Amino acid sequence: MGKEDTSETMSLKARIVQALKSETEKGASDVELATLRLIECAVRDRDVCARGRGVGEGCPDADVRAVLETMVAQREVSAREHDSAGRIEDAIREREEIEVIEKFLPVPLSGAKLEAAVQDIVEDLGASKLKDVGRCMSALKDKFPGMVDSGTAGKAVRDALTRS
Repeated sequence: MGKEDTSETMSLKARIVQALKSETEKGASDVELATLRLIECAVRDRDVCARGRGVGEGCPDADVRAVLETMVAQREVSAREHDSAGRIEDAIREREEIEVIEKFLPVPLSGAKLEAAVQDIVEDLGASKLKDVGRCMSALKDKFPGMVDSGTAGKAVRDALTRS
């Protein structure tokens, strides 16, 4: 019996644990394994904090996504600092870690997909004036969590509203 690809239906925490297990069995690179261990440790720490607040199932995917986004932002800053200090190998390692972390983040909406999503939201809300941008952005972020870049989406929403 073959293995089913359930990565889309699995929680983000489960995908991280599964990736760590499979990469360990495969003998992945040191950077990849170390980064996956760091991710799992950060998520587990967030789970412990959530359980301490009385959330029995631990932190939701939105919190895990926030942890991953923070980890990416920290590494981007570190990579720039390493570049400016002339430590090229360290900057390269930071960027490799960013690549591993970004595998678990959703791909942001862009291009035609973003325009279609914005058009659907504008129609669903019956938005027609620029004062509706906030409402549209809020609905867009609710419908596509973690997949909306505020700057790009805001411009797309304003464009859609001025066309209608």
